[in-house]
Amino acid sequence: MKRTILRIPAVKNESGLSRSTLYLRIKDGLWTKPVSLGARAVGWPSDEVEAINAARISGKSNEEIRTLVLKLETDRKVLK
Repeated sequence: MKRTILRIPAVKNESGLSRSTLYLRIKDGLWTKPVSLGARAVGWPSDEVEAINAARISGKSNEEIRTLVLKLETDRKVLK
């Protein structure tokens, strides 16, 4: 699977969330933290965006999504 980095406009488009709602979900543990792309640029791995969207669509609870987010962020560290 090809991993690409999505910038905020693409994440907003894929998720249907506004920028402020996206960052609120990050604060609440319902979305993964962005990865740094430079001094003033961040993005999200496309597979993480897809996984969170799929969890929402399938009706997962907020607690289940928090667990997924933790797993996705842990998996990032393993790939380093």
